Amino acid sequence: MLLDKINKENDIKNIATEDYDRLAREIREFLIERISVSGGHLASNLGVVELTMALHLVLDFPEDKLIWDVGHQSYTHKILTGRKNEFNTLRSYGGISGFPKRRESKCDAFDTGHSSTSISAGLGIASGYYLSGNNGVVVSVIGDGALTGGMAYEALNNVSNLKRNFIIVLNDNNMSISENVGGMSSYLDSLRTGNVYNDLKAGVTNTLNKIPVVGEKMVHQIKKTKSSIKQLVIPGMFFEDMGITYLGPVDGHNILQLVKTLNKAKKLPHAVIVHVITKKGKGYEQAERNPSKFHGVEPFDIFSGEVYRKKAELSYTDIFSKAIVKLGENNRKITAITAAMPDGTGLKKFKSRYPERFFDVGIAEEHAVTFAAGLAAAGYKPYVAIYSSFLQRAYDQILHDVCIQDLPVVFAIDRAGLVGGDGETHQGIFDISFLSSIPNMSIFAPKNKYEFIDILRYSTYYSGPLAIRYPRGEAYSGFKEYRAPIKYGKSEIIYKEKDIAIVAVGSMVKTGAEVRKILKEKGYFVTLVNGRFIKPIDEECIGSLTENHKIIVTLEENVIKGGYGESVMRYVQTIDTGVRVLNIGVPNIYLEHGSVEQLHKEAGLDPASIAGRIEELNNG
Repeated sequence: MLLDKINKENDIKNIATEDYDRLAREIREFLIERISVSGGHLASNLGVVELTMALHLVLDFPEDKLIWDVGHQSYTHKILTGRKNEFNTLRSYGGISGFPKRRESKCDAFDTGHSSTSISAGLGIASGYYLSGNNGVVVSVIGDGALTGGMAYEALNNVSNLKRNFIIVLNDNNMSISENVGGMSSYLDSLRTGNVYNDLKAGVTNTLNKIPVVGEKMVHQIKKTKSSIKQLVIPGMFFEDMGITYLGPVDGHNILQLVKTLNKAKKLPHAVIVHVITKKGKGYEQAERNPSKFHGVEPFDIFSGEVYRKKAELSYTDIFSKAIVKLGENNRKITAITAAMPDGTGLKKFKSRYPERFFDVGIAEEHAVTFAAGLAAAGYKPYVAIYSSFLQRAYDQILHDVCIQDLPVVFAIDRAGLVGGDGETHQGIFDISFLSSIPNMSIFAPKNKYEFIDILRYSTYYSGPLAIRYPRGEAYSGFKEYRAPIKYGKSEIIYKEKDIAIVAVGSMVKTGAEVRKILKEKGYFVTLVNGRFIKPIDEECIGSLTENHKIIVTLEENVIKGGYGESVMRYVQTIDTGVRVLNIGVPNIYLEHGSVEQLHKEAGLDPASIAGRIEELNNG
């Protein structure tokens, strides 16, 4: 196999030109086989095989730098830089990451995981190279979906100031995770399909060059005024108007054409965009037909494309999907907003049922939040469904545009807590901390699927900002018999005893029950409280616990710093009862990839570890 010859960076340059297509096929077969076992991002990686090969043929690693936007399409890059033998550990605990990691390889120039960042990072590296006199080539790869993010435009606005070469590869597959939306998508579509300008340029140039004596002078003069011609033929010429040379569109699956264009781009003494057209899921029929399904996929059968592990129960996302449709039927003021993820957040059914009240703003979380604030100011009830990790990007908008005005925006925070294989850039373990500090914001975490439905109903008539955080995966169905009506700021006592009180929020209520069982078997008396509201905390309930308990233990799937437990501890200290408070949550570190179960154990959030810490405190 040709792939056996690729064992380190730059080995691809030893492959004969006539074997490029064969190597591309082998890489695709390798990716499909390995990801079918481990799970991971398949469609995006299949779409950039030839593009990645071309970049590696043109660049010299690790001297040259390649920055991947988001980074979930970096698998071929990992293969070509000597990591193919580690792919059996992909996204598993202690294995290689599904995203670029500088500490994993000297050929990974920048850690990525969130969208629309690569141009800024690449521009920073290129500027640093300019200052230090380093002639290394810097390339940022960004998808067309990522160009809906405002940060990309902020970077583009500064690119023209660079006084050296910098290549931006626009990987255009007309998709991010779901189908792209907005004006940039329409603009790129016109470039993909409109060859008028390129054909005209080539025809005019060839004709004029044939004219003796004056032909070449005429071509030179036209080139001096080419921007005016482009303005007439291609609407906007967006990139050239920003001072960035535009090359393309180029067939993203034609390696020789890509190499030729990239080599041309390397020679320019300023910033250049190479517009590359690719097909997401290329080479695997099931992924080509349904690229969204194979964006991030669980282990699957290669022949049928069906995942092996079917979910026995509905996920929290599934429940949100059904509930928001039902709520929208009863209340025409309810609107739903997503940032390019109608499938991932469960809003696809709402979109189908109420298209006029559904808004996909693209990969633009900041805009999503302020847009929701505007809807709320206009008298509507917006639900903003965003993953916890991505909501971080809109902190200022939550604080400034929603909470200062106390607007009734509901934040449906999916993937709150540890998410597993996607690793540190996607763990949802900071939202309690960054939301709790904001005045007017209320935060709720349901203990099970029934309470989740109840809080969604409650949210329809709550009059201020409300964040509802819920974890990835199967919705917990335990404690069905404990379904007290939701009252603002009030907890729910599940088991009432004495001595030790466990106050848990959200997904940790189930864990709290398991901890209680361990302690009960050892003869301890243990109260279990479902905190429900993370902000405001139930001061009345906490105060009552201090009367007949020696220890109060808080459990949360969030970092300790700034979390729910710290709020409880501060309150207990103000009433000065002498009760000891033990805060248990995620350590204040970045947790890498692995199964959620493994990460819980590493973080000390498994029942056995928690019970051990409580015993240690009790006996200390």
